[in-house]
Amino acid sequence: MNKMADYDGPILEIDKLSISFFTRLREIPAVMDFSVSVMPGEAVGLVGESGCGKSTVALGVMQDLGKNGRVVGGSIKFKGQDLAEMSPDELRDIRGNEIAMIYQEPMASLNPAMKIGKQLMEVPMIHEGVSSSVAYARALEVVTDVRLPDPERMLNSFPHQLSGGQQQRIVIAMALMSKPSLLILDEPTTALDVTVEAAVVELVRDLGKKYGTSMLFISHNLGLILETCDRLCVMYSGEAVERGSIEEVFDEMQHPYTQALFRSIPLPGADKNAHPLVAIPGNFPLPHERPTGCNFGPRCDYFEEGRCDAQEIQMREVPGNERHHSRCVKFQEIDWSAPISVPEKKEKAEIGKVVLKIDNLKKYYEVSANALFSSGDKKVVKANETLSFEARESETLAIVGESGCGKSTFAKVLMGLETATEGEILLDGNNIEQTPIDQRNTGTVSDIQMVFQNPFDTLNPSMSVGRQIVRALEIFGIGESDASRKQRMLELLDLVKLPRAFADRMPRQLSGGQKQRVGIARAFAGGARIVVADEPVSALDVSVQAAVTDLLMEIQRNEKTTLLFISHDLSIVRYLSDRVMVMYLGHVVEIGDTDQVFSPPYHPYTEALLSAVPIADTSVEKRHIVLEGDIPSAMSPPSGCPFQTRCRWKNEVPNGLCDQDVPPVRQLTNGHQIKCHLTEEILARMEPVIKIAAE
Repeated sequence: MNKMADYDGPILEIDKLSISFFTRLREIPAVMDFSVSVMPGEAVGLVGESGCGKSTVALGVMQDLGKNGRVVGGSIKFKGQDLAEMSPDELRDIRGNEIAMIYQEPMASLNPAMKIGKQLMEVPMIHEGVSSSVAYARALEVVTDVRLPDPERMLNSFPHQLSGGQQQRIVIAMALMSKPSLLILDEPTTALDVTVEAAVVELVRDLGKKYGTSMLFISHNLGLILETCDRLCVMYSGEAVERGSIEEVFDEMQHPYTQALFRSIPLPGADKNAHPLVAIPGNFPLPHERPTGCNFGPRCDYFEEGRCDAQEIQMREVPGNERHHSRCVKFQEIDWSAPISVPEKKEKAEIGKVVLKIDNLKKYYEVSANALFSSGDKKVVKANETLSFEARESETLAIVGESGCGKSTFAKVLMGLETATEGEILLDGNNIEQTPIDQRNTGTVSDIQMVFQNPFDTLNPSMSVGRQIVRALEIFGIGESDASRKQRMLELLDLVKLPRAFADRMPRQLSGGQKQRVGIARAFAGGARIVVADEPVSALDVSVQAAVTDLLMEIQRNEKTTLLFISHDLSIVRYLSDRVMVMYLGHVVEIGDTDQVFSPPYHPYTEALLSAVPIADTSVEKRHIVLEGDIPSAMSPPSGCPFQTRCRWKNEVPNGLCDQDVPPVRQLTNGHQIKCHLTEEILARMEPVIKIAAE
C-alpha cells in the first residue's frame, strides 16, 4: 500500500472513543467518551496523571490493546479512514510506516543483539522494499538529523554501547526512517536527565517541522507540553476534561482539575513558607470505583451535591471559542481569577548548628580496563573529587546534577554503604567516613537515613506496612515492649498522614505516593537527624509530588531534620531548598543559597541546567542554551576543567587554561562559591536565564 494520498483533513480524528478491558469478573472502562483531533503538522499534548488513560488512547490508535482490551464505542480515524475497518495487512502497513510510536523506555524498542545500523535499515527495507544501500544512506541521514556524533560509528554500535540519551535519539531516528505522518510520543523523556531531555525535546520539535510530521505528545509534565505543543487535552480518570490551545488552557483554564494541577506544581515565585503548593485532596479513583456524575467531584473545591453528581457530564464549548471545551457543569459560574485560598503561612524553621561537615571527600573505584577479563590494566573511576560542604540543623541542602555526576556515590559513602578513599565526613564532630554501616552503632545508623527514588524497591512485598515500620523500630532499639513499638508505629503513620488502618495493608495495596509515605515513616522511625532523599518524588505524579514534598517539609519543621535532597528537577529544588550544591563529574562546581544559585553570575553548567528546565508558565521567558554532547565518562575525564568539553564560555578564557588546569574554588559573595576560570568581568556580564514577565 502506498502512502495515503495527500490529505488535508485531520491526520488523526478520535471521536467519542471508549475503550474497556475485560477481566473474568467485570468490564473495566479505561477511556470514556474521548475526542481529540490532530491536524497536519500540528503537535497535540495529552496530559494527565498515571492511570488516566493517556497510554490506552495511544495503544488504541496503534490498534494494539492486547487480547483483553476492546474499543467499545466511538471511532479512531487516520486520514479519514476508520482504523477498526482495516484488515490486519493494511494495519501492518500503516504501523511503523505512516504512524510511528516512541516509548518511554528506549531499550524496549531496540534489539540488544543487533547493530543500530541494521535495526534502522530494516524499517524502509520491510515497509518500502528499498535496497540495502538506499536504506543505509537514509539511516545515515536520519542519525545525522538526530544530532548524534560520529554517525557511522553509531550505526556500527550495539545499543548497550550508547548512553540513555543516545538510545532515545536512535529510537526517534527509527520512528522517522519511514517519514511517518503521525508520531506518537509516550513520555519519551521521563528516563532522561533534564539537559538531555531539553536537547531531545528541541530535536523532536525541529524534526516535526522538517518532516511536517503531526504529533501526539503524551506527558505528565506541563512544562514540556508548553514547549512542544500547539494544543493540549487534559485527561482525568479516563475522560478528557479540558481541550484547547496552549494559551487558552494555561492562561484561561476552564476546569477545576486543570486549576488544581497548576496549583500543585512549583512555578518560579512559589515559596515553601509564604506560598506553599496545594496538593489535590483525596485519591485518584480506581476504574471500577468511579463516582456518579463528575469523576473529579469528590476532590473538587467547587463540588455541588445534586448537580455535579446528578448525571454524566458532557464536554461543552466555552462561549465565544469553539476550539476550547470543558467537562464541567459550573465552569461559567466559577471565578477563575479568584486568589488561591492559601493554607496558613508556615514559619521558616531557624537553621541551627552544623550537624554534618564534609571535608575534601574523595571516592575512587578501581575497575578493570577490560570489562570481560578482570586481569590486566586497572582504571580508576573518580566518582567524587574533593567534596567540601557543611549542612546544618533544619536546613534543606539540594544536591543537583546529571546522572553520573557522583550524587548517589556521595550518598552511599555518607550512609556507610561505601567507605571514602580520602577526606572526612564528620557527624557532630565524629569521623564516620571509614566506618561501614555494619560497624556503625545504632545511634549513627538511625541518625542518617535515606528515602529512595522508587518506593516499590524498598518495601518488603510480603510484610505488612505496620510490620515493616515496627521492624525498623526494633533495629533502632526504640520502645520497651511490642505494645509501645506498635503505638509508636501508629504515631508514625499519623506523622506521614496515612490512616492507621493501613498498618494491616500489604505494599501491593498502596499507590506510589502512599508507598513513598511508608518509606518516609520508616526513615523517621529512629528520629533521624539527617535524611538523604534521593529523587524522592520523581517517580510520582505531580499532584502526589506536592503532597509528599509538603509532608517532608512539615516533618522537617517539627523534627529539625537536616534534609539532603538529591534531584535533577530544578523547579522543585528552587521551591524547597535553602542552599543548592551543583555537581558535575564528581566536582562541586557551584554552591550557595538558593537565590544565589538561581540568579547570575552562574557557573556555566548551572546556567545550562537552568535553561533546560521546562516551566509550565506562559509568562516566563527563558534563555535558550542547549548543552552539546554527553557527560564524559568518569573513567576518562577531560583534562583541566571537567566541564570544558561542553562549555559555551570556554573561548572567553585565554591560553587554553580550561583545557589544562582544574579551576580553583572561588568565593563570590557570602558563601557563594564557584569552580571556574572565568574572570569577574565576564561573570558580571551574565544575564538571568529565567525572567518572569512583568504583570
